[in-house]
Amino acid sequence: MPTKKKPQVTAAPARRRELLDTAAEVFADQGYNATTVRTIADHAGMLAGSLYYHFDSKESMLEEILRTFLDELWSGYDTVLEAELGPRETLEALVTESFREIDRHRAAVAIYQKESKHLAAQERFAFLAASQRRFEKTWLSTLERGVADRVFRSDLDVRLTYRFVRDTVWVAASWYRPGGQHSPEEIARQYLSMVLDGIAVRTPPHPNSRPV
Repeated sequence: MPTKKKPQVTAAPARRRELLDTAAEVFADQGYNATTVRTIADHAGMLAGSLYYHFDSKESMLEEILRTFLDELWSGYDTVLEAELGPRETLEALVTESFREIDRHRAAVAIYQKESKHLAAQERFAFLAASQRRFEKTWLSTLERGVADRVFRSDLDVRLTYRFVRDTVWVAASWYRPGGQHSPEEIARQYLSMVLDGIAVRTPPHPNSRPV
């Protein structure tokens, strides 16, 4: 008589989130390929076999970590885009939302930065490439709209600017720690004050103004 396969146990949402947070920190610190299920289980204070009651593989854990991060990122971005703000205000809101996501999902962002290029070649992680294309289109169209509306400089190289903003925002995951001295909103404000003065149209001085 055939034996029945032991059903997978569904963890309570809080416990599942805790296990995924632990896995994300290990993946971010040690790298995905170098991390084993046993390593994750050790950090979670449980046996490797017990972890399989909640997840069928480390691939499943990684997929859920990255999908959760990207789903929340796009939820925030879509809210910004649906507000139909001006290009400068849209850029400011997208940057702020990006720093909030780093605050919520720092380890997932670090994993995405390190692993997405080779993971995207796998069918299971094809959503990473799709998200990247959508991300690029969103930022480029915002910058192009700013140039067309004369909010950003007419000589702005929008693709170069996109790459600069993308890389300098998301690299913050390598040093940012939640609960630190600065909130994500404050970091975004400081970042924007440095970036926008470089791409915003300069207001000509008043004819009656005197040099300082």
